[in-house]
Amino acid sequence: MSTPVTFTVNDMTCNHCAGVITKAVKDVDADARVDITVADKRVVIDSSLPAQSLAEAIEEAGYTPVAA
Repeated sequence: MSTPVTFTVNDMTCNHCAGVITKAVKDVDADARVDITVADKRVVIDSSLPAQSLAEAIEEAGYTPVAA
């Protein structure tokens, strides 16, 4: 694992959204650790993949991640 990457996802509004984002990340890195705080719209991912790959996975799930 590497240094955790943090994204702000302003269009994540509920626990369902958090679940979709978690699944999207796990689909590209099954070993990733995903910590989501819906109220803060914050997604913290500890993964061996580069931040860009993680952002693309979130985007493909229909959300707009912004590096925090």
